[in-house]
Amino acid sequence: MRTWLDAAGVYGDRRVASLFFFGFSSGLPLALTGATLAAWFTEAGASLTEIGLVSLIGFAYTLKYLWSPLVDRLPLPFLTSWLGRRRAWLLLSQLVLIVALLGLASSDPGTLRTLTVFWAVLVAFSSATQDIAVDAYRTEILDDDQLGAGAATLVFGYRVAMVTSGGGALILAGTLGWDWAYGAMALLMGVGVLAVLINPEPLAAMAPSSVDRTGSVGQMVIWFRDAVIGPFADFMTRPGWIAVLLFVGLYKYGDALLGVMATPFYLKIGFSLAEVGVVSKGFGLAMTLAGAALGGVLVARYGIVRALLFAGFLQAASNLVFVAQAMIGYSLPALVVTIGVENLTGGMGTTAFVAYLSSLCNRAYTATQYALLSSMMAATRTFLASGGGWVADQVDWVSYFLLSTAAAAPGLLLLIWMMKRYPEQGAR
Repeated sequence: MRTWLDAAGVYGDRRVASLFFFGFSSGLPLALTGATLAAWFTEAGASLTEIGLVSLIGFAYTLKYLWSPLVDRLPLPFLTSWLGRRRAWLLLSQLVLIVALLGLASSDPGTLRTLTVFWAVLVAFSSATQDIAVDAYRTEILDDDQLGAGAATLVFGYRVAMVTSGGGALILAGTLGWDWAYGAMALLMGVGVLAVLINPEPLAAMAPSSVDRTGSVGQMVIWFRDAVIGPFADFMTRPGWIAVLLFVGLYKYGDALLGVMATPFYLKIGFSLAEVGVVSKGFGLAMTLAGAALGGVLVARYGIVRALLFAGFLQAASNLVFVAQAMIGYSLPALVVTIGVENLTGGMGTTAFVAYLSSLCNRAYTATQYALLSSMMAATRTFLASGGGWVADQVDWVSYFLLSTAAAAPGLLLLIWMMKRYPEQGAR
């Protein structure tokens, strides 16, 4: 078994380190079609109904599996022969993102709202496409024992980018205007472009029939079979694939129930928005990054599945800290502990979980299979957690957080069963 020092040394590998920049490029557009865009629309005088509808732009991230087979299989003229299939799609999506962000910068939701929405949709669509390619690139460029560290490094870059396009963009908008803010974000997308150009194309397996097939209906049918049906058919040959999909939906369920009610809970027991913002966005971010790094070391030292189980138990236990906070009530030191513990364990669990999803993907179908798994995770968590508000209305806060702790149990029990029933499940 690797020592802790050897396990931590995995972060020194160039392939792992490069993922910080891919993570930055991937995380930068998210707030620009979410919270930052909502702030712009609010300042432009849009109604709350309009702002709520604009949030639907984010559905591109949930539906990305629909076009992931194209990213997985479709060669791009000139770019694929120059850069390879992964970097070609990365560069294309980044160039479209730059154009779309510049389009947003030149628009005005106060007078040409439809045009602003068009550019925002294009940003979300190209950002989701970039995510497909980044996830595939990350999975294929790394060895199995590097998947955890790679996921953690990606999270570092992603979080830094979200702070940049969230708080940073708002500061720029307040001083120089929205056009300068979005223009600066377009310029920062150059980080991703440089990362694509200076890093190598992964050596990944290709399905036997997935070479370029054009020119006849029969060849197009074969291409469709390989690109669209092949990834799903391949996944269903995995032993226990139904259990795997169920686990993907359940692993973060307790965490999702906690997250959906965390901020309302803080405010209901007396904390101000400023207090919550400083602790959660400042100290909480630091603890998330620390947890992500620790999760990467755990994966490297103990393997993906055991790290997943350990982090899962810690995630569930962190909900009990909220029980203590509910009993204590308003206490800033207690809030620091509560947010710190939750973010630390959440970062560990996220790193191990992302590494697990990556390990499930056949390298011949990485983009499609990872997009399917991550989309299912997001959609299932959103759907299951949507009833959290109703539950919170029916019970007190102590009971709610005890229930959210119990909600983590099915996923953990299923994981223990899978470890015994399919001991090689974590192997790629």
